[in-house]
Amino acid sequence: MNTPDSPAERGMPRAGQRWHRSLLSRLMEPWVRIKRDPAEPAALLQPDVPVCYVIERHGLSDALILDRACHEAGLPDPDQAIAGLPLRRQRAMFALSRRYGWIFGRRRRVAHAPLTQLLQALKQSPDRDVQLVPVSIYVGRAPTRESGWFRVLFSENWVVVGRFRRLLALMLNGRDTVVHFSAPISLRQSLAEESPEDVVDVERLSRKIGRVLRTHFRRIRAAVIGPDLSHRRTVLDSVLNAEPVRAAIAATATREKIALAKAERRAYAMAREIAADYSHPVVRSASFLLSWFWNKLYDGIAMHHFDKARAVAPGHEVVYVPSHRSHADYLLMSYQLHVSGVVVPHIAAGANLNLPVLGSFLRRGGAFFLRRSFRGNAMYSTIFKEYLAQLVDRGVPMEYFIEGGRSRTGRLLTPRAGMLSMTVRAFLRAPRRPVLFQPVYIGYEKLMEGTSYIGELSGKPKEKESWFNLLRGARQVLRQHFGHVALSFGEPIELTPMLDAASEDWKNTPLDPEAKPEWLSQVTDQLAERIQVNINASADVNPINLLALTLLATPKHAMAETDLLAQLELTTALLTELPYSDRVTVTPSTPAQIIAYGEEMGWVRRVQHPLGDVIVVDDEQAVLLSYFRNNVLHLIACAAWVATCFLNNKRMSRPSVLRLGQIIYPFLRGELFLRWDEDGFREQLQATIDFFLGRGLLEPQGDERKLKRGRGGDDSAFQLRVIARSLMQAFERYFIAIAALVKNGPGTLTMGELEKTCILTAQRLGLLQELTAPEFFDKSLFRGFIQKLRERKMLWTDDDGKLDFDPVLNDLVRDARVVLSRDIRHSILKITPGGDENDGETPADASPPGKDSSA
Repeated sequence: MNTPDSPAERGMPRAGQRWHRSLLSRLMEPWVRIKRDPAEPAALLQPDVPVCYVIERHGLSDALILDRACHEAGLPDPDQAIAGLPLRRQRAMFALSRRYGWIFGRRRRVAHAPLTQLLQALKQSPDRDVQLVPVSIYVGRAPTRESGWFRVLFSENWVVVGRFRRLLALMLNGRDTVVHFSAPISLRQSLAEESPEDVVDVERLSRKIGRVLRTHFRRIRAAVIGPDLSHRRTVLDSVLNAEPVRAAIAATATREKIALAKAERRAYAMAREIAADYSHPVVRSASFLLSWFWNKLYDGIAMHHFDKARAVAPGHEVVYVPSHRSHADYLLMSYQLHVSGVVVPHIAAGANLNLPVLGSFLRRGGAFFLRRSFRGNAMYSTIFKEYLAQLVDRGVPMEYFIEGGRSRTGRLLTPRAGMLSMTVRAFLRAPRRPVLFQPVYIGYEKLMEGTSYIGELSGKPKEKESWFNLLRGARQVLRQHFGHVALSFGEPIELTPMLDAASEDWKNTPLDPEAKPEWLSQVTDQLAERIQVNINASADVNPINLLALTLLATPKHAMAETDLLAQLELTTALLTELPYSDRVTVTPSTPAQIIAYGEEMGWVRRVQHPLGDVIVVDDEQAVLLSYFRNNVLHLIACAAWVATCFLNNKRMSRPSVLRLGQIIYPFLRGELFLRWDEDGFREQLQATIDFFLGRGLLEPQGDERKLKRGRGGDDSAFQLRVIARSLMQAFERYFIAIAALVKNGPGTLTMGELEKTCILTAQRLGLLQELTAPEFFDKSLFRGFIQKLRERKMLWTDDDGKLDFDPVLNDLVRDARVVLSRDIRHSILKITPGGDENDGETPADASPPGKDSSA
């Protein structure tokens, strides 16, 4: 908050300020605190050019707030006349409209005359200019934790209120006043754009500028307090009267042989089931409750790159697309956006959350509900799509999770493009406001649902949402401590450039509701992938992520404290010196502070020993920690590959590391949503090799093409092993799938049989190796790898529905000896159902255990 140094200075009258305005300013001073946005508006102005301020609504309180905000920001005085111009106006400010009435208020536009006077004066003084600065003033936008609920009723909204209600708003919410200074408009430039300038119709130009200003104020108000939504009943009427919905109602009545009125009642019930009933008082009230709740649960909520996101939002239909890891995600997003001065979006929520009372509360907080499947219900599908189109058309910000559900593994899930497709179609139907997708990475240090996730991955059924489970869970949650949370805003994605690249004439061809052009599906898939990539590219690395990456890469999940300190320092240096992207943030904590924090949070424990303490992760905690390792696994994927190449090989050439890396990269990219193309990955591999050389983990041998690691007992070899093992399970999964195909041969397995074989093999191997990572045998990961084989034309289905494959998979089985140890390969081949256990192995592959090989 930006305020002068002393209360006395805040109440000082400005030079030229009339005595009654000075008195009122002093009386209002204790009730008003101003937050400026942007913080340094003086940087927007050109020096030595007169300034005239324009506010949205006329009122004495707004004029006094403007006067004080200018004083605090060091801006020109709005109470002073504009010098050097033939003007009768005594003040350098005016309002677009005037407020009438003591209670409810009415509005009349009054900007025409002041603008006309300014433009006429500039025509008479061709060497002068005036900067017109729009200033938006909102009283009661950001309540503090101590604010009472009654203040909600007098918060800023779209209604023009009378003088009495404005007075109450100042008394109750004046300490939460936001003043937004926008970029100035050069009136001289506006005149110059009307050619020839000497015959400009200033009356017409003033009306034009007035329209631009009113549009600007509506855009800023919509960004700060939300769009001007009509009553829910009006929205529902618009949905139900839309042509596609009327056609769906008629088709349902005909198909089911029911009366049209009955079909209409059913449609109305569906629309009410879907639609939000957004309420500013409910949202403001919920913020008070959530302030207490978050302070009870978390030590803090960090926002990274939010200013960048807020700067590009005005003028766009913003769709927030966060990662989905907890039920707390949507509450955290809404709360943080609200207290940061941005309108709360409408959130797509599953119908399973539409419980009695809770559903009504969520609906008034902006939630709209959708069923898990639209299949078999054409009328419901049409109504939902029309409702979504109404939100897009009205400029209502939205939020949904394209993963379709919460991630149980900590990785981003393969996106489901249903909501994206409906959003794109809604925009194509009426492309009035450009659509902007805002990816958001949400990172935790402990999850409320952690234990239930592990149970579900182990085969337990998902518990159905109910009031009993909700209250039981809340009681358990309030007894725990969950550390810090980070919301990191990724690079936004504009829809229009993607449409331009896909179809040159999309703007000139309105999309038929039933049309399914090929390019539309392609755009949706590309958009879904870019969202996931941009979420990962804005990851926040916290101390728990670093501990999980390091300790879970050891066989017993234990490490000497000295080794752990060195490994944490190495990983932190890798993430900061070779940044994954400019939006990735890494904890500033030192290695010693990271270990101490892990002990405080209960993730690790210290075993004291005379030769040096050992840091240990217990088995149950190790399973939960795998979730937080997976959150940031993509950040070290490149380093993990390079290190893996030296896990079973003492020497290897740089070209071999690069060649094999580019073979494996498409599968890593598909699983981890990595940001590089193949050339970019190659460059990152080169940089990573240079980093390892600089740190002494690798050594050049002979010419620079040959690389060598230290002996097995060296610290450098140990550090490489820890980095390599963080991604080893992914390579083992790939080998399981390829080995199952090769052992059984072409034309033997169906897709379902291959998936089942892979899962059973992974489960068996997990038992034998005592793995503490349930996602090792996660069906979706195997399915994603198999799908990537199909996309790259290495696997396909024959006429009998059986799988056939390219002989190159035999080469991949042989190449696996570079990455996987002989014991692991033979174990997988032995466990995998199919032909002889030595299938896919070559004589050269049967080298004795422990012998180094060179590629």
